Order: sequence, then structure tokens, then C-alpha cells
Amino acid sequence: MDFEKLIDNLDPSIYESLKRAVEIGKWPDGRTLTPEQRERCMEAVIAYDFRRKPEQQRVGYVDLGSKAEGESCSGHGDTDAEKPIKWTES
Repeated sequence: MDFEKLIDNLDPSIYESLKRAVEIGKWPDGRTLTPEQRERCMEAVIAYDFRRKPEQQRVGYVDLGSKAEGESCSGHGDTDAEKPIKWTES
């Protein structure tokens, strides 16, 4: 079975089991995942999410909020601009 068919045939309980295995690094029976197994499980979880869940519910989703045109994320202004140094006496 190829990867695409495998993902199409995953049921929610298997998906949750794979996701949990990636999170804790162990299979449900306690055996440790190899780095390759962890990578493959992560690929399956991401592919499953992409096919079956809305963007806001996918693994790794970061809500950046809505911004008006031209508005930046930081809101702290231009941090690269030169700023004068103020000397004070103590």
C-alpha cells in the first residue's frame, strides 16, 4: 500500500495513536520509537490533518490573527532605526 492510500484509510483512533506516539516518543506498548519511525508517524499525522481537518485544527497551526493592510506583526515600530543615547547623572 502506498502512502496516499495509507493516509486515506487511517481512522481517527489510529491517527490519535500515531500523534501520541510522536508526542511521547513511544508506542502504546511502551517501546521507544526510532528516529525513522517518529519521522514517518509525523508525516502521517500532518498528511491526515491536511486532508481531514480545517486549517485552525491542524497540528502546528499558529493563529497570527487578522491584520489590516500594511500592518506589521510586531507593533513595535522600526526597531532597526538609530536611537539617541541619553546620559543621566546618578
